Amino acid sequence: MTGRAFLVVMDSAGIGGAPDAAAFFNDGRPDTGANTIGHIAEACAAGRAEEGRSGPLRVPVMAGMGLFDAIHLASGLDLRGPDAPTGAWGAATEVSRGKDTPSGHWELAGLPVPWDWTYFPKTEPAFPDDLVARVCALAGTEGILGNRHASGTVVIEEEGPEHMRTGWPICYTSVDSVFQIAAHEETFGRDRLLTLCADLAPVLHEMRVGRVIARPFVGSVETGFRRTAARKDFAIAPPEPTLCDKAREAGRDVHAIGKIGDIFSMRGITDVAKGRDADLMTHLEDRVNRAVPGSLTFANFVEFDTEYGHRRDVSGYARHLEWFDAAIGRIEPQLRDDDLLILTADHGNDPTWFGTDHTRERVPVLAFGAGARALGQMAFVDVAASIADHLGIEGTGRGRSVL
Repeated sequence: MTGRAFLVVMDSAGIGGAPDAAAFFNDGRPDTGANTIGHIAEACAAGRAEEGRSGPLRVPVMAGMGLFDAIHLASGLDLRGPDAPTGAWGAATEVSRGKDTPSGHWELAGLPVPWDWTYFPKTEPAFPDDLVARVCALAGTEGILGNRHASGTVVIEEEGPEHMRTGWPICYTSVDSVFQIAAHEETFGRDRLLTLCADLAPVLHEMRVGRVIARPFVGSVETGFRRTAARKDFAIAPPEPTLCDKAREAGRDVHAIGKIGDIFSMRGITDVAKGRDADLMTHLEDRVNRAVPGSLTFANFVEFDTEYGHRRDVSGYARHLEWFDAAIGRIEPQLRDDDLLILTADHGNDPTWFGTDHTRERVPVLAFGAGARALGQMAFVDVAASIADHLGIEGTGRGRSVL
């Protein structure tokens, strides 16, 4: 037991080509043709992503690992350079019937979602009366604000003043299976918000709503409002063991970075490190330097999705890819000879696309520690099977190792 595994998810960094994209929609139109990284690279090359950066998309580390080869394999879009990849690369396809965070992460950990999620209608109000009454009873308020599909940053701007006046929680949803509650950290209280979400979560989970998310914010009517890093997801627990559970059963440490602990309801997790993406990269580097042999580190970098994908900020997404690539380039030389590091994603969120929602796409699978070779088309569950193989532990029984 010497080798360690690092599974790093670039949240929403899809590469197009999902065979069932026509069954998923943004703003009433199918996701057919969406390609998050591919379209960002095309926009950069055409000079359409010049805010805070300039020129072609510069991701030499991931390009060297085979990122653009994976894009070509997934979608047919050819952005490849003249050099052959020096890493192992492939493209993974999801089978779960959702393009959301729990579906993607559970399946990467060896467990496709075995049910259909519940989604709230795009109407006003969006939530049934009995659910609203339950929220009010738990919050001790006479009503709620929002009650619609909304962008998180926009809804606190629109409802923040009334929230400050009434103390009513701001409740909203999206095309994901999610119920989000925003409240002011000081006037409403962060602990009160977290308690409200924790108490409400079993009700939503019984309805097969994937997550209740606490969205604390600060600020004032005069200065404006901004969300804080104290977000917490209360996710439905996986119904069967995942890679995390299997690793813990084998006596291995499982280090969660970012929102991984929330996504898996802390099942199979040894410890958690949170923060902004820059903080998470520091935590990842720390685990590369200090994690013991045989351990699994599972990381999610969410700002690709929350800060740039949903906001359709092409330049911002490109900047974040370039930052991430440079940071991974600094970490890669610190890996041990028997380590495996896999870079992948959980879904797409094409910032050039219609609407503001996730896009149904294949995702890249880029690996350090598996030689220089093409892994081909694979399934999300093959990622879990490959990591289990590398760690020498029992997997979930789904997928095949590509190592």
